[in-house]
Amino acid sequence: MMRGFALCGLSAVLLVAAASATALDRRAIDYGAERAAIEEFQELDQRLQDVGWKLARSNADFCQETAPSIGLQLQDMASYGSPDIARKALGLIQDFAVQTAAQGSPSALSGAFWRNREIVEADGANMSEWPASERLDWRRLVRAHDALDTGLTSNGEVTFRFSDASKETVKPVTVCRTRFELSGEGERAVADGKRVVIGSRFYGFTYSEELFAAAVAHELAHNLLRHRDWLDQNGRKRRNVRTTEREADKLMPWLLANAGYDPAAAGRFFREYQPSSGGGFLLRGSHDNWEKRAKVVEAEVPRIHSLMKREGRADWSGHFARMIEPENAR
Repeated sequence: MMRGFALCGLSAVLLVAAASATALDRRAIDYGAERAAIEEFQELDQRLQDVGWKLARSNADFCQETAPSIGLQLQDMASYGSPDIARKALGLIQDFAVQTAAQGSPSALSGAFWRNREIVEADGANMSEWPASERLDWRRLVRAHDALDTGLTSNGEVTFRFSDASKETVKPVTVCRTRFELSGEGERAVADGKRVVIGSRFYGFTYSEELFAAAVAHELAHNLLRHRDWLDQNGRKRRNVRTTEREADKLMPWLLANAGYDPAAAGRFFREYQPSSGGGFLLRGSHDNWEKRAKVVEAEVPRIHSLMKREGRADWSGHFARMIEPENAR
C-alpha cells in the first residue's frame, strides 16, 4: 500500500476529465456531479475519522506511542485526476482545503473547519506553492500533514489562514500515534504500523457505527501492539501471523470500551460478518474461523466490564494478557 491519501479512485469522471482541454469540452462538465462525487467520498472518510478519533483519543493513556493531534485532515487538489476540475467543483482558488474534522476533536470543536473550506496558509506556509506533479500526486498532501504534526509537536499549536483572510489557532490533545486514511479503491482494511487504511468499498461501512468501530479497532490494535515490528523480527510464518491476528482480536473490546462503545460489539462483529460478505478482512490461513474469533473476544468482555465498573476505564496496558513477548514487539 502506498503511503498517502489514495484519492485516485474517487471519481471515474475526474479520471476521464484528466484529458487535455483540447480533447474535452470543459463546458460539458457537470461540476455539480463532480462535487457530489467528492462529497460522497468525504462522507465515508468522515465516518472513518470520527470512529478513528474516538478510539485513538480515548486509549491514549495506554499507548506506548502518542502524538499531539487536532483531528484535521486536509485535501490537496494535486491528488485528484484533474486538479483544475476538482478545484472549480469545490470553488477553490488554490489547492488546499478541509477534508474532514473528526467529531469531538479540537478542529471540529473550534467550528472553523467545515468541509471544503479553503486553507491558504498553515503556520505561515502556503502549501499550494510547494511543488507537485500535475495530477494524482499524493506526496505533497503527506508532506502537509507531516508539517502539521511537526508544528504541533514543536509549538503546541498551529495557526491557519483561510481564503477570507480570517485566522484560527488550534491547540492539540494527545492521541495514540496512528493515522486513519480512506483509500479511493478496494475493500480491504489494513494496518501498516503507522496507519489504518480502509478501502472505500469496505463492507464495514454498511454496518452500525459500533460494528464498524470494531473493524477499525482490530486494525488499530495491530499498530498499538506493534505487530509489524514483531513480524519483521520473528518472521511472517503462518503461525506468527495468526498469533498477531488473535492478539489484535483480543484487544478489540478493550479499545471499544474506552471509546464508549459496547465491548461486546467485537463479538457481534464476527458473528455478523461471514466470508460470503466479501471484503479483504480475512486472509486465508492467517485467521481463525469466525466462530472461534467471536468466542475469543467475548471471553475478554467480563474482565473489561469489571475494570470499567471498578476503575472507570479498561487499562489494557496493565491488564491485557499479551500473546507475544512485549519486549519483542518494541
